[in-house]
Amino acid sequence: MYPTIRLRRNRKARWLRELVAETRLDVNDLVLALFVVEGSGQRQEIKTMPGIYKLSIDQVLVTAQQAYEKGINAIALFPCIDSAVRSDDADEAYNLDNLICRTIRSIKNAGIDIGIICDVALDPYTTHSHDGIVHNGDVDNDRTVEALCNQALVLAKAGADIVAPSDMMDGRIAAIREVLDSEGFINVNILSYAAKYASNFYSPFRDALNNNRLNNQGSTYLDKATYQMDVRNIREAMLEIEHDIAEGADFIMIKPSMMFLDVIREVANSFNTNIFAYQVSGEYSMLRFAAGANALDWQASLIESLTCFKRAGASGIFTYAALEVAEILNK
Repeated sequence: MYPTIRLRRNRKARWLRELVAETRLDVNDLVLALFVVEGSGQRQEIKTMPGIYKLSIDQVLVTAQQAYEKGINAIALFPCIDSAVRSDDADEAYNLDNLICRTIRSIKNAGIDIGIICDVALDPYTTHSHDGIVHNGDVDNDRTVEALCNQALVLAKAGADIVAPSDMMDGRIAAIREVLDSEGFINVNILSYAAKYASNFYSPFRDALNNNRLNNQGSTYLDKATYQMDVRNIREAMLEIEHDIAEGADFIMIKPSMMFLDVIREVANSFNTNIFAYQVSGEYSMLRFAAGANALDWQASLIESLTCFKRAGASGIFTYAALEVAEILNK
């Protein structure tokens, strides 16, 4: 008679495993992250992110249409800005005719019915590649918040549906919400990168934006630890999220995600809010390079990693592989 309880009975066939599955990854969960460059007909492969390209606006339109046809509901745009228009104060970020603003308008004018999410951060536009205004050797919180408000307003005017502050300055959600509301953009959502960790897994993203800088000793020049979170902390993340929700964030982001599933789960258990997870560049590339070396099955490991985000409590997932994931799920 032993054993009377046989849990394997519910795993005996694929149809039964599907019937009792607790977590389901769906195309509706996906946000496609895209890099944008100047020019026309540009598809520049990123060496540290195999299979991912920097796209000119005309190619973004093609890709956005493909995403829409596959059932993806939103894209997130990240600008690769030429060094000639970068400045210490990130003036190009407030230009209504900058690369991202032109991209937003092109997508809207093309009639592609897809949500547009845009980062609110200064690092693509600064000469030093920090996320804010540097003063006396450190990123000045309040000067940066003022700049971020200007940037968020420009993006809203261009037609962004969601602005996503990813800078980790104190008080920026309340300030951006006040500026957007006062200018009539009450329906523009704010997705706060509420728990953005100072992670080593952003390096390929910084390569794409030409933001990886090294000092003469070969160590990383960029030290964002004074504003991004310490990877060792979780209670601090809870406090950051609590503040951002109180300040008016419509959604919150945990970034990175693959290494921070415990944070996603803790937040999901503690707050009644929509949580986005971001499979960041290093997490994507780690799987890609391992698959390229035949150490992993690319599709299976990709789907497994994103399913784990959902299981932990994420309601939406940013990934560079959203088109591939959509194809797999649609089959």
